[in-house]
Amino acid sequence: MNNVSALCGALLLSLSLSISAEPLVVIKFSHVVASSTPKGKAAEFFAKRADELTKGKVKVEVYPNSALYKDKEEMEALQMGSVQMLAPSLAKFGPLGVKEFEAFDFPFIFDDTADLHKITQGQIGAGLLAKLEPKGIKGLSFWDNGFKSFSANTPIKSPADLKAKKMRIQSSKVLDEEMRSVGALPQVMAFSEVYQALSTGVVDGTENPISNFYTQKMHEVQKHLTLTNHGYLGYAVIVNKKFWDELPADIRSKLEQAMKEATIYANKIAQEENDNALAEVRKSGKTEVYTPTKEERMAFKKAMAPVHSKMADRVGADLLNSIYKETGFDPSKL
Repeated sequence: MNNVSALCGALLLSLSLSISAEPLVVIKFSHVVASSTPKGKAAEFFAKRADELTKGKVKVEVYPNSALYKDKEEMEALQMGSVQMLAPSLAKFGPLGVKEFEAFDFPFIFDDTADLHKITQGQIGAGLLAKLEPKGIKGLSFWDNGFKSFSANTPIKSPADLKAKKMRIQSSKVLDEEMRSVGALPQVMAFSEVYQALSTGVVDGTENPISNFYTQKMHEVQKHLTLTNHGYLGYAVIVNKKFWDELPADIRSKLEQAMKEATIYANKIAQEENDNALAEVRKSGKTEVYTPTKEERMAFKKAMAPVHSKMADRVGADLLNSIYKETGFDPSKL
């Protein structure tokens, strides 16, 4: 009788726990870069903090390296609800119809991260994220990666060295014009396909922050890397708006806190990860790393300055001018 009572008690306790326990929220977080990149590490950090802050009520499943979706597929998957969270590069929003994000693609528009953060952490950045909501997307935060440098199999010391080179870019009209301004031939291609394209000669070179260049092993198939720091590559962390709005308010607030902490972490490690990657590229001995002189970098600035006037209408002259006002950049003076 005692055994029966004990068994019944255990069953009742188990039943009451299952009834009272809240359902587990699962967030699929898809991205296209390696786990060892700043974005990859920040995504894992967010997953860990989401679990801790919600006491296990939220499980964030991170899928790196295009494991679920490639560049061109992931945005549609988010809008359809097949995946709940992404951190696409900012160039991805132009094809979605929010062309203002391509302001981040303008060459030399940010001198350093201090200039950049005046935008991403200020009112201009918040206004840009708000423009995603009519697309069914909620923008949560901006994450840094770093500033881009040019690579190829021949030395790059002047804009003329890029003439007639087939250079891989993301799908961005601004980046297309950037490459054409130095006589290069822009080639739009998914990030996951770049290594193979470089190794087979389908494209001659590319532009990347060093962490992406190294973690995707591009240094194995590119003989030259020039530290131009001519453009910025960052990400917007986004979620399916319907999914986000339907979360319980207490869960959502905990996730907002996790995202805040992950953003601080992401931006803190971005420069460190790029510095470490550069050291590894040098150590490999496979790629010659060149630091342009002040005069050589200015030559790239001057060659690319017309991109600003040519593409102003693409993102809106008012937006560009508001960014110039914050950063102090004036392409007309180059």
